Amino acid sequence: MPLQESQDPATPSWAQSVTTDFLIFYASRDANGRLWCPDCVAVENLVQQTFGPSDGPSGVLVYVGQRADWKSPSNAFRAGPWHLNSIPTIIRTRDGARLVEDEITERLAAFVRE
Repeated sequence: MPLQESQDPATPSWAQSVTTDFLIFYASRDANGRLWCPDCVAVENLVQQTFGPSDGPSGVLVYVGQRADWKSPSNAFRAGPWHLNSIPTIIRTRDGARLVEDEITERLAAFVRE
């Protein structure tokens, strides 16, 4: 299933209704379509290669907001049910297992097959 995207930024209620295999939490894009988070930029191609093909695992990009929104302790994605501390974060929906930042580069291929 091709990679899907949330509105930018996503709303927590929308993210809770998603039925894909993986939630991929990312920085929002700026006016030029670029991600403001360098860690998100670093994994963007890998995420596209993994979740983009029609026979790949199902995933949805969930945009958490612009830098100031994300850095706020009151950002809704920092609370339950996600409890995010950093982005990018990929959560497997069936069991809540997650990969964060550098773990994505190191372990994504195995993680989606587990």
